[in-house]
Amino acid sequence: MSPVDADGATRRWRGLPRAVWALGIVSLCMDLSSEMIHGLLPAFLSVELGVGAVALGLLEGGSEAIASALKIASGAWSDRTRRRKSLAVFGYALSALSKPLFPMADSFVLIAGARAIDRVGKGIRGAPRDALVADITAPEIRGAAYGLRQALDTIGAVLGPVIAVAWMLGSGDDFRAVFAIAVVPAALAVLVLVFGVREPSAPAASSGKPPMRWSDMARLPRGVWVVVGLAFAIGVARLGETFLVLSVLDAGLAVAWSPLALVAMNVVYAAMAYPAGRLSDRRPRPQVLLVSCVVLLVGHATLAVASGIVAVAIGIALFGAHMALGQGLLSAWLSDRAPPEQRGTAFGALHLANGLAAIVGGAAAGVAWSRGGMGLTYAIGVGLAAVACGLVAATMRR
Repeated sequence: MSPVDADGATRRWRGLPRAVWALGIVSLCMDLSSEMIHGLLPAFLSVELGVGAVALGLLEGGSEAIASALKIASGAWSDRTRRRKSLAVFGYALSALSKPLFPMADSFVLIAGARAIDRVGKGIRGAPRDALVADITAPEIRGAAYGLRQALDTIGAVLGPVIAVAWMLGSGDDFRAVFAIAVVPAALAVLVLVFGVREPSAPAASSGKPPMRWSDMARLPRGVWVVVGLAFAIGVARLGETFLVLSVLDAGLAVAWSPLALVAMNVVYAAMAYPAGRLSDRRPRPQVLLVSCVVLLVGHATLAVASGIVAVAIGIALFGAHMALGQGLLSAWLSDRAPPEQRGTAFGALHLANGLAAIVGGAAAGVAWSRGGMGLTYAIGVGLAAVACGLVAATMRR
């Protein structure tokens, strides 16, 4: 599939390649499945299994960390073979196979194992999929392409908790029934990817390359590492979505309604992701990223002083706006800086940075929550977001 022109109608979402739409639908289905489970997981673990805040933070970060090496390897391998779709299919299939384990699990260890398998699948698919989006889109519409994929992904993240809440209310808080239903959209995601996405033909010259080496990462341009470093700093400052769910529980929301924390965040995220992507095609990407970091800082400050559900909801909405302004932008900016033959490796480095940031941010938030509750946790978030703002501003000055 050839890149689309940026003239006339191609500036709108209708002009984006059909494969981008298909990849977005795949993300929608898998995220719907994942969020049906993950939206209830903090409540399930804390209420039914008695798991503490520190363990929740480590689960949030540790499950991402397990797949970190795979994120690099899968991205680099997709550069070597130019078979990005095959790796993406394998990663999505692995995540789909992990879903039946959640309704069967009766201990924290089994939940952590299922979560790890799911994240390994995510680690395998993420870099090849994001590199594939860059392969099939022209540079001048990449922000819009990543924004569209992210918007569809986030629609799934909205629908998942909504379905989970509805089923919880109708079934008398039957966590395992919700987990079992989540298997269906995960399987659908794999089918859409297999039959709905056609990969561009691989260049003939790509077949005789030597085996992968860690030195491949050292050859990435400096501009790639700037984006990766900023992504790490911002990821740490984000602390983790698990604590948004704990925040609404702390504010007095009933357990069955707790997934609405992620619904509120993702409604804002989905509504803003595509416009934010188009904005990043028109304005310097560091400027838009700085706005994203400032919004995160204000969101953390709101949550740090929140004394009721309305204030918590405002903080969660700001969190969603931050995600919309920054996540697709970082992918588009990275694809601008990475040579085409190293895009998979570059996205692997980006996903690795996000995984490591999730460990640091999740662990820090877990310890802070156990010692000082929501106020201390998000006060630390304000400081970390201020550091991220400073780093982005320093990049702009250069």
